[in-house]
Amino acid sequence: MLENLSQSLKETIRKITKASYIDKDIVEDLVRDIQRALLKSDVNVQLALNISKKVQERAMNEKPPEGMSPRNYIIKIIYEELVSLLGKEKEIKLRPQKIMLVGLYGHGKTTTAGKLGRFFQRKGLPVHLVACDVHRPAASEQLEQIGKQLNIPVFSMKGERDARKIVKAFLSEARSDEVIIFDTSGRHDLEEDLIQELKDLKDLIKPDEIFLVLDATIGQLAGREAKAFKDAVNITGVILTKLDGTAKGGGALSAVAETGAPIAFIGTGEHLEDLEIFDPKRFISRILGLGDLQTLLETAKEMEIDEKKAEETAEKLMSGKFNLKDMYDIWEQMSKPGILQKMLNSIPTFSLPGAEKIDSSFMEQSEQKLNKYRVILDSMTYEELENPEIIKGTRIERIARGSGTSPEDVRQLLKEFNTMVRAMKNMKGNRKMMRILKKQFGKNMPELDEEENQGS
Repeated sequence: MLENLSQSLKETIRKITKASYIDKDIVEDLVRDIQRALLKSDVNVQLALNISKKVQERAMNEKPPEGMSPRNYIIKIIYEELVSLLGKEKEIKLRPQKIMLVGLYGHGKTTTAGKLGRFFQRKGLPVHLVACDVHRPAASEQLEQIGKQLNIPVFSMKGERDARKIVKAFLSEARSDEVIIFDTSGRHDLEEDLIQELKDLKDLIKPDEIFLVLDATIGQLAGREAKAFKDAVNITGVILTKLDGTAKGGGALSAVAETGAPIAFIGTGEHLEDLEIFDPKRFISRILGLGDLQTLLETAKEMEIDEKKAEETAEKLMSGKFNLKDMYDIWEQMSKPGILQKMLNSIPTFSLPGAEKIDSSFMEQSEQKLNKYRVILDSMTYEELENPEIIKGTRIERIARGSGTSPEDVRQLLKEFNTMVRAMKNMKGNRKMMRILKKQFGKNMPELDEEENQGS
């Protein structure tokens, strides 16, 4: 998400951590960096200036609390001011409810209906999708395909041109224990006939939530659209789509927040899994490279990791008894779409050597490499997976032929496996390393509550 903004701000944080001392010149330099980063991400000029001015004033005039270094306190100030830029967190109720999606053409309402359905489905709630877009050709067919993919029922009435009749027919047989998502029509502009249709549907549905779906690529114009829909049908929240692939995401986020319409969800990728609750604190933590323990835990749960098995694997790693079969089990989980990126975004990376080189192309190459290694492992016998040391000479040639790769690829896999095992052996019993990790990722993390600090 917001890769350019994230890389720029992480570099700013690294400058702070590398500085031998903090003075007026360093603070002014940091403020200029923040201004440039925000402006490149399409944040309103005056807003960017206001934020950077607040950072400068606080950094020069406030004293760090006892036990916190000036460097860490400046990082905390930057974090707090950027969080304030994004408005308040929207409470998402995990219970049966009726949700109405509104928006203009081309902003991704139908796909978002599927993503939203998948979100509640993963929370254990029954979901029903209702196709109310009667103006866009094949809109109901698209929603039905998404529903089939997710195993979520879709209600539609082929050929019906009145969305009101569709809603009435559905509500006559609707269940009260479901999350019901209504995908409504859009237009090229917020015209009077669209406003009236949405008002009529609102009166019929009596929705618990009305979410406006907005494409983040429109940047600061998102604020105008959010205000217009808020005035027309009193939206309760905004879902920003395509936040992963635009340089204007900062403009969209800040512009919507300025209207007072809370951002409820953000789309973080192309997959139906790629929708998450928007929490300004967690979002800014990831953007700055400070990590996000909660998302990391949720991602692990999403991977359906067996806790006992995970503990056994960790013990094998530390004892040196780890083999290629164990590695295969881990890689199989890691190769799920978007998992690798989510996990990387969730750990503190601002102080890791080489972290500035980790971008979308690096992640794509890593995922491709992961998939190639899995194919190689599939070509090994059970004996070879259990005893990697026997893989030599003709075995390497056979594995390469069977996997459609080269002997060099097989050797590289084995080399990386052996390097990892040695590294884990060296870490065993390294109490100093554990103290450093605890200090780095624990009490110095801004805005972590007591439970998260203990967990980290």
